[in-house]
Amino acid sequence: MRGGILGLGFVETSRFSHFPHPTSHFSKLQLIKKINKTDKNFYISIVKFKILMYNKLEERSHMEEKSVIKEILEWGYCIIIAVVLALLVRYYIGTPTIVQQQSMQTTFMPGDRLILSRITKTAKGTYKKGDIITFEAPSTSVISSANINYDYPVAIYENEPKGLWSKFVYYVLELNKTSYIKRIIGVAGDHIEIKDGKVYLNGQELVEEYLDEGVTTNMGQYGVFSDIVVPEGYVFVMGDNREHSTDSRCFGCIPVSKIEGKVWIRFWPFSKFGTVQ
Repeated sequence: MRGGILGLGFVETSRFSHFPHPTSHFSKLQLIKKINKTDKNFYISIVKFKILMYNKLEERSHMEEKSVIKEILEWGYCIIIAVVLALLVRYYIGTPTIVQQQSMQTTFMPGDRLILSRITKTAKGTYKKGDIITFEAPSTSVISSANINYDYPVAIYENEPKGLWSKFVYYVLELNKTSYIKRIIGVAGDHIEIKDGKVYLNGQELVEEYLDEGVTTNMGQYGVFSDIVVPEGYVFVMGDNREHSTDSRCFGCIPVSKIEGKVWIRFWPFSKFGTVQ
């Protein structure tokens, strides 16, 4: 260590080691000014360094904020695409549903979970006798005698949604929509006649092996359509649980355009898992 100046000691490696010895031509006042100037430059450098670091941190924070926003947007795009794809699959290919009615017992029990195929609807194919379908419930479940038209025995649909959004919610999301599940008995041009506890299709007794033993088909309390010809573009449907089914006997034939899908697979209960014939 060299001699001290103003009570200060200096090490050769210190930032003041370049100052001359106090015995040189610099006076003490000059030396103090030199030290003050050096301290000032040193502190300015520190401030500049801090500003630089602050700017770097701010830039880094801004980049991280951009990265977070970008990630949120990417996830948002993925969610939107997934929702759109799910809706497309649900509307055009198939969708799950739960049986809530007893009209198809014992073929289907309330609580059974099914998958509906919408391929026939999408491809504008034809439905055949024996197909189990779901369809939009008519506005009127039972037609009064004053409104019966035997020449055109079709179901009444009056509560059509209005507006693009209302139609999307009703037909695509299927919210606030009531659906029935029944079996197709007759298609366009078929002559359906119900008498003596049996169903006659085009003059021949219909063999219905899917019905439980002992089940008969009568008109019940509200049945009015016992002898009709199915109009073009319509189907005649009934539930397998004939005594507890509100169907085409009561409200008439269903428009093919109102069919939502054909039952394809039962996946619950697992003991009955499989395709549905």
